[in-house]
Amino acid sequence: MTATVFFTDFKANSRENLLEKLARLITTAGLGDVLEENDLTGIKLHFGEKGNTAFIRPPFIRRIVEAIRENGATPFLTDANTLYAGTRSDTVSHITTAVANGFSYSSMDNAPIVIADGLRGKSETAVRVDLKHCKEVYIGSEIVGADALISVAHFKGHELSGFGGTLKNLGMGCASRKGKLDQHSTVSPKIKKKKCIGCGECADNCPAEAITLAAEKVTHGKEAIPLGEGTIIHGEKKATIDPDRCIGCGECIIRCPTGAVNIRWNQSVPVFLEKMMEYTQGVLQGKEGKALYINFITDISPACDCLPYNDSPIVRDIGIVASTDPVAIDQASADLVNAEEAFAGTCLKHNTLPGEDKFKGLYPDVDWEVQLDYAETIGLGTRKYDLVKLRSLSWK
Repeated sequence: MTATVFFTDFKANSRENLLEKLARLITTAGLGDVLEENDLTGIKLHFGEKGNTAFIRPPFIRRIVEAIRENGATPFLTDANTLYAGTRSDTVSHITTAVANGFSYSSMDNAPIVIADGLRGKSETAVRVDLKHCKEVYIGSEIVGADALISVAHFKGHELSGFGGTLKNLGMGCASRKGKLDQHSTVSPKIKKKKCIGCGECADNCPAEAITLAAEKVTHGKEAIPLGEGTIIHGEKKATIDPDRCIGCGECIIRCPTGAVNIRWNQSVPVFLEKMMEYTQGVLQGKEGKALYINFITDISPACDCLPYNDSPIVRDIGIVASTDPVAIDQASADLVNAEEAFAGTCLKHNTLPGEDKFKGLYPDVDWEVQLDYAETIGLGTRKYDLVKLRSLSWK
């Protein structure tokens, strides 16, 4: 079976500007078939970390909002909180960052921002998938509850998955904090003792009571003297996580004021990529025929928009693609990037010629095709596609 991926470049004229061309693209790709009257429709995007400027420009998102309204549905903008402690790790800071980057109620044609996993990343729904690595996956509840889903992804390089597009926008981006940790790690977080100040924030907020505080030692000169249980010396208490009781919610990572709680990124890349596809399966469960996928192949930075900066793009701006197949759209996007000649002077030093694998050039140890192969295996879509190009309207 072959999927159809619709493509537009950035050529425009006085008859049809780029925003209207985008609206025609997503209409042609099947937006009207996905939506029904009054559908609560989540637009899953990345608002950009503070300091990063490679995310999708707000006017494009606004036009997608308007197109959803034109089809009688009710749009809202959504993303889930981050696993790491940054400017999008809770709903308040997440929305504050989104507004600072140009995504606000008024600028988005009165479409509200709804953070999918709640105030602190705990509002999740366990979705049964029964796949190779995961029996169930943990998805932001507001995404599970949406009637329809429009994925709008910035296609770029990524340090763990080779590239980030539709599949990562869904599988990683829609997971709750617990779900993100589940994909990245198989063990509990670790306390860096030198950074721990013994404040107790992690222990007080651990839902499994897996964290304890105890005084460890005090140093006199060069000699370390062990302390007995119950001995309290101000500033010398340290936190410890019991791995047998830890449920992997990630709450301690965000609560720690000094960054002493560290994720142990021990998951192998192939397993990480496959688990991300299993999470994508969970996101789309119950939304068969109710999802559309859009990739912006622009500002193609070498790394994730979660970084507080973005490096120079590796190739020119290519265009926008849309499809009802999440696998085909990422395959087509990767092929379009790899067909380009790389810009000179960027961090991409290898595989710079047209036809060479730019993502392997960036991350030679990441086999990015694993995610597409596995996504195809579990029935998310197909890697085979026809690319249909929309032509710019011309004067008759």
